[in-house]
Parts: sequence; structure tokens; C-alpha cells
Amino acid sequence: MGQNLYESSELARELFAIANGILGFDIKKIMFEGTEEDLRKTFVTQPAIYLHSVVAAMVHELESGAQMAAGHSLGEFSALAVAGAISFEDGLKLVAIRANAMQTACNMQESTMAAILGLEDEAVEEICQSVGEVVVPANYNTIGQLVISGSKSGIAKAIELAQQKGARRAIELSVNGAFHSPLMEPARQQLAEGIEQCHFSDARIPVYQNVTARPHCDKNEIKENLLKQLTSPVRWTQTIQNMIADGATEFVEVGPGKVLRGLVKKIDRKIPVSGVE
Repeated sequence: MGQNLYESSELARELFAIANGILGFDIKKIMFEGTEEDLRKTFVTQPAIYLHSVVAAMVHELESGAQMAAGHSLGEFSALAVAGAISFEDGLKLVAIRANAMQTACNMQESTMAAILGLEDEAVEEICQSVGEVVVPANYNTIGQLVISGSKSGIAKAIELAQQKGARRAIELSVNGAFHSPLMEPARQQLAEGIEQCHFSDARIPVYQNVTARPHCDKNEIKENLLKQLTSPVRWTQTIQNMIADGATEFVEVGPGKVLRGLVKKIDRKIPVSGVE
């Protein structure tokens, strides 16, 4: 993971060295030589994805050509770093805090998430409100695909209700926590301490943040939205729609995988989408 970047770029090697120093362990070794099990450990996964994404963007000098940016959940930290709202170093520190805080919150209460496909967003929102437990929309991923988040029993009830309403699929996800829900409040508080110590700058380009799906350059607005992110839904569908409405004519996904490319194409099939890994 990221080895080609490392071997082909002096800048990438510098950033990997900085990351090892900040994290206190050899993330490069895990990314290049570790097992999938090693890479999936919470304290490794989030920093690894952030590191890969930001290094890829900087090596390919995407920050000089991009006119706007956005990131899905964890990816928002990469987008903010590329846009100059936070430094590479501060972004990595925050991501490390976030990963550990989320794991701690997951251990405090049994919770989970589920993907609901084939229903209108409003129908899924009504289901969440009718369950009677903590169940909320977490990820508005694309049209007809909404991920919900909450207590184990609440999610089970919501899945049953979604199936009764005619959902094409309603399946529990293989996660160990209710991300982007009120159950992440302990993690939000821990991350907030790190955010308060972080230096923010006005972004060079607008960053469409998860909480609002709107463009932000002002450092105070960016900070405020980031403080809310862990307990608020990721409004990805609305983000992409707003970026297109504001003039986006092409999207480039930066980092590992092709998930966002697929989501964007489902939101608007006419928009060209490519990737840099």
C-alpha cells in the first residue's frame, strides 16, 4: 500500500518518515509488508489511508490544479490537508486520535451500522425515527443508498422495517460501532481536545464538508464543522450534487480503492471520474 509512491518520490519518502515519527511506530513497514490483519487494526487503518491519500495528492501536485475538494468521513481530513486548512502533520495527529477514540467509544456500547438500498432517503429517515432507540442516518452515500447507525437491537428493528417497506437490500455491515451517530459522543469529545490544539488556516480552495455538504474556506467554519463530524451524518450525495451545481466538471478520487468513483457515477453518470492511487 503506497509502495510505488514511496519508491518513485523523494517527497513521499519524507512524508512517510515524518509519519513514522508522529505515530511512534513503523507504519511504512506495515503498509508495505504487513498482513491484511495488521493493516485492519484501527490504530493503523485510518492513519494509513490518510497518509496514502495525502501523499498521492501531493506527489501528483493535485493541490495546484484542484478547484474544490471533499472527503468522505475520514477522507475529509485528507481533503483539508490538501486544501491547506491543516498541515500534513496536524492532520495525521488528529486522525490517530480519531482512530483510538472511535475504538474506545465502540468498546463502551454494542452498536453497529446497516446499509439500506432501494428506498428514498425520507423513507429511511422515517424508519430511524420510528424505531424508538438510537438509530440515525449516518452516510448519505448515493441516491437510493443510505447507511444507518445505532444500537444493535435498534438496527435489527430498522432492517426489518426497511424490508417491510420494500427495500432492495437491508443488511448489517461488518463494523464494530455506530459511526456518525450520537453513540460516538465520547470519541467526539476526545477528538475535540485535539482539534482545539490544532492550527487551522483558511483553505486555498473550497472544501465541501460532510456536516453541511457546502463549501467552506473560513478556518473557523472548517474547525466548527470538523468538531461536529463524528456525531453527524456524512452528506455525500448532497456534497457531490452541490459541487456539480457549483461548476465541477470532473472528479478525481485520490487514495486506495474505487468506492467514491462508483458513488459519484451513481449520483451523476455524465460526470467524468478518474483515480490516483
